Amino acid sequence: MRKITFEEKLEPIRKKLYQYAFCYVKNEHDALDIVSDTVYKAYISYHKLKNKEYFETWITRILINTALDHCRKGSKVMPMDSLPEQVIQEPSVSREEQWDLYEALDTLEEENKSFIILKFFEDKSFREIAEIYQMPEGTVKSKVYRILQDLRFQLEKGGRNY
Repeated sequence: MRKITFEEKLEPIRKKLYQYAFCYVKNEHDALDIVSDTVYKAYISYHKLKNKEYFETWITRILINTALDHCRKGSKVMPMDSLPEQVIQEPSVSREEQWDLYEALDTLEEENKSFIILKFFEDKSFREIAEIYQMPEGTVKSKVYRILQDLRFQLEKGGRNY
């Protein structure tokens, strides 16, 4: 039985990694930089990954850390009204409501934003998020529900901008 290479494991999730990165920076160039840095970091550390079955979880965690580092460095963030059409996909919600949601997400702490992106934008289960963050599933559920409660308050009451 032949071993699956790094490239073979990476190829099916490339687009997903870009989408994760884009959710953080809302800028194609920066998202591509984050993915590139992530792939480089993962490639040089691939030999340290003991269980190759967890490749996607492992590389997603590297991407999250890389995106957070990028955001902490004060990189430019694209204004909400310039989001590309492919990022906004829910037809039953008005463009204004979508912008409100993205603006509310931008007010979250970076780790909290990560939980919401993974759960609702990338459709990860609580178990998968728990594996990424290496914490109990119950803790992940509690955090996500608390974050959602905060977001709901911001969207209903106008949050800190009103």
